[in-house]
Order: sequence, then C-alpha cells, then structure tokens
Amino acid sequence: MPQTVSDMNMRPLLLALLLALPLFAFAQAPNSKNMAVIKEIEALERQRFEAQVKKDYAFLEKAFGDDLVYTHGSGLQNTKAEYIQSIRDGKSQYGKIDIDALNVRVYNDDKTAVVNGTIRITSPAQPDGSTSVARIKYVVVQIKDKKKGWQVVLWQAQKQAS
Repeated sequence: MPQTVSDMNMRPLLLALLLALPLFAFAQAPNSKNMAVIKEIEALERQRFEAQVKKDYAFLEKAFGDDLVYTHGSGLQNTKAEYIQSIRDGKSQYGKIDIDALNVRVYNDDKTAVVNGTIRITSPAQPDGSTSVARIKYVVVQIKDKKKGWQVVLWQAQKQAS
C-alpha cells in the first residue's frame, strides 16, 4: 500500500516518542526526603523575599552565598556585597513581592536546588501614593553548605511584559 504524506510526517514523531519512553520510565518520583527539601526551599524563598522588602540585612547576609551572582531583569549584575548595599542605598527598593508561581527541583543528593518562578514586585509608594508593578520570571540556584545551610548562589531575572 502506498504511503501518504501524513504517514511520512508521523514517522519522526513516533520515533521521537519511542526514544523518549525510557526517559519517562526511569524518571524518579519525588520521595519524602525530596519533598521535605522542596518545602524547605519554598519557605526560604518566601522568607528571602520578605527580608528584601523589610530590609532584613542579617537574613540576607545569611541567605546569600559569598560568591553570589545576582543578575537583575535589567541585565545589571551584582555581587553579594553590591546587592545588599543597593538595598541599603535605595537603588533596589521593594514595597511588596508576591509569588505567582514557584517550582523547586533538587539535585546532588538534595544538596542543590534549582528554583524557577514568577513574581510581582510592587514599588514603594511614591509621594503621590502611586506604585508600579514589575512582573519577573526568575531562576535561583541554592546550595546547601554544611556550616551555613542553604544559600543562594545565583539569581537570574527577566522582566515580563505587563
């Protein structure tokens, strides 16, 4: 029987599905230990955002790794010291940070976490009472230091259209 164009178009799709099946079969479901780490990282993300709003420098000093690379949605990049100083100087201001989406994946025997999410940053109120809102997609890498606990070593943000 002659092959039709649609039959020939289906072959690559079927081949791709067959090649991907082993990946699905061997994917590990989160276990109770992973779920505990995921919940811990989610809580730390919320605490860190709250600390940025409240200017809780002690928490930020602990939460950020000494080798932090913090890339803003504008492309500006800071070290840990530079970023914390930008909050002190008022260059980085946060009236409110709302989490719209948060996804945590753990690796390296639960010692590394990759977080991606979407947040809304509301600026502090201006003298006329107005505020602005920035929608941000971000990626964070956290590592678990034996002495210092979980620390953010990478922040990468991208502003989204309003």
